Amino acid sequence: MVYVALLRGINVGGKNKIDMKLLKKTFERVQMKDVITYINTGNIIFTSGENSKKVIGNMLEQAISEDFGLNIKVVVRSLEEYKQVILSLPESWTNDGQQKSDVLFLWDEIDDDSILDKLTIKEEIDTVKYVPGAIIWSVSRENVTKSGMKNIVGSKIYHQVTVRNVNTTRKIYELMLSVAN
Repeated sequence: MVYVALLRGINVGGKNKIDMKLLKKTFERVQMKDVITYINTGNIIFTSGENSKKVIGNMLEQAISEDFGLNIKVVVRSLEEYKQVILSLPESWTNDGQQKSDVLFLWDEIDDDSILDKLTIKEEIDTVKYVPGAIIWSVSRENVTKSGMKNIVGSKIYHQVTVRNVNTTRKIYELMLSVAN
């Protein structure tokens, strides 16, 4: 089965530095196959056999701890789960000079549509939707500083998500499809 592992907080602001070539070797060491890394922020596409996502995530977190001495949270999504996020993203959403659009991948512990009730959403500024496994959010660049979603940074919820912009999210899906074929 094809999966993506989304690592939280690596190679950001000079902290938790991990070389992607070495990370690929770590994945291979714990029997992940067809391993592809994408950009430096911890996006790893791979295949794995019989283990559940939870078991895979635990194996990867342990291996990263052993090989790099870092306690990094790993969110694992199957191709089918990831596809549902992609299908929920409006094609018009971009991450460019005009618009900021992100996908906040959720830890299993908070993966429920009630998560929206815990966020500050300014309906006249923010477009926010829950899809299983993620929150998708878009705002015009001119309103980013007015967005209610900026309040998520530093919150308890923020420490239970890993964020990718829509461009990265879409590219990961393309890579997952290439591995599947």
